[in-house]
Amino acid sequence: MILQVAPNKSFDFVTDKIASDKSISHRCAIFSLLSEKPSHVRNFLGAEDTMCTLNIVKLLGADVQKRGDEYIITPPLKLAEPPCILDCGNSGTAIRLLMGFLSSQEGFFVLHGDKYLASRPMKRVANPLRDIGACIDGRGNGEYAPISIRGKKLESFSYESPIASAQVKSALILAGLKSEATCKFSEPELSRDHTEKMLKGMGVDIKTEGTTVILNPTCKKLEPLNITVPNDPSSGFFFAVAAAITPNSKVTLKNMLLNPTRIEAYKVLQRMGANIEFIETDNTYESVGDIIISYAPLNGVVVEENIPWLIDELPALSIAFACASGKSLVKNAQELRVKESDRITSVVENLKLCGINVTEFNDGYEVSGGKLQSATINSFGDHRIAMSFAIAGLVVPVKIEDTECIQTSFPNFVELLSQIGSVQ
Repeated sequence: MILQVAPNKSFDFVTDKIASDKSISHRCAIFSLLSEKPSHVRNFLGAEDTMCTLNIVKLLGADVQKRGDEYIITPPLKLAEPPCILDCGNSGTAIRLLMGFLSSQEGFFVLHGDKYLASRPMKRVANPLRDIGACIDGRGNGEYAPISIRGKKLESFSYESPIASAQVKSALILAGLKSEATCKFSEPELSRDHTEKMLKGMGVDIKTEGTTVILNPTCKKLEPLNITVPNDPSSGFFFAVAAAITPNSKVTLKNMLLNPTRIEAYKVLQRMGANIEFIETDNTYESVGDIIISYAPLNGVVVEENIPWLIDELPALSIAFACASGKSLVKNAQELRVKESDRITSVVENLKLCGINVTEFNDGYEVSGGKLQSATINSFGDHRIAMSFAIAGLVVPVKIEDTECIQTSFPNFVELLSQIGSVQ
């Protein structure tokens, strides 16, 4: 599918329709299997990837009922050994978290996904799991899906990760829940912490000291979830950038997750000169509230810290870099190369098509702010690349190819974009 976007006019846009948080929705589905009682999940993201995860939970034996805006997920007494491959769609979060969870469950399981997921590296999760006794295999010597898992009881561990990754951390934590002794996971810098917060809310003895997570396993079943999933700040950030690059414009995003590890991109945009206000309205499982973004001239910025907190938003930030005065530099972001696409190459090649001067490095890129030119964009099958360059279309007409991927995380993105720009 091809999406064409062109500038319309300035806007004052208020919405509570941003997609529900994808990371939390995946975890709600998987973590519901950790309790004996039904979990109640409201505002679950109805995107392709998260619905794949919910279907996997059904195949593992859970009863899933939908009543209005609420899913009631009743776990099985014993996990089923499904007779079919478990389809994770395009989701690296789903396949990597499930690798950890299923590694310690009795049974045989096979995880797979679409052609893009099948090309993404899995050893970063598989190898540390193998080190604690997991039986995992896959294509390319265990590097690629389909991934097969023979679940069993695993050893406790003290693991020092060479990378900061919420997916790797979450997989190890889930694998360690049934071990007999304390487990420790350390990373170079603190990655996003939804797994720790949600499991603690369910009754797990888990804490963070510096960049080390300490898990004391428990034999008891956990408390069920009773949660309303907040709206996704990563999805909302596309519209934050839209306001920041469109003169005389303003966006108000309602019911947003305000976890500090998830709003770092807004802080970077603020450093560039955008006017941004955060208003907390709730703090039960997570901090939730409204974010208001108003246009102001942007300046270049260096982004080299808290990269794990920015990994999903850097493509959209790159559109802000392209519209700013001066140069912007991204460093220490090698992790971008193993997302839905190689996001360093995807951003660099597409910005060049838009007439922007960009230099690519192994761990990032430098963008010289300038005047965007009309172009035809290759999404590389990556939803965040597609949506980021759709936002660029509010400045100059763009055509984005292969946009079906947007459905994996933000099904109503085009509908919302059409309220502030010209969309075909």
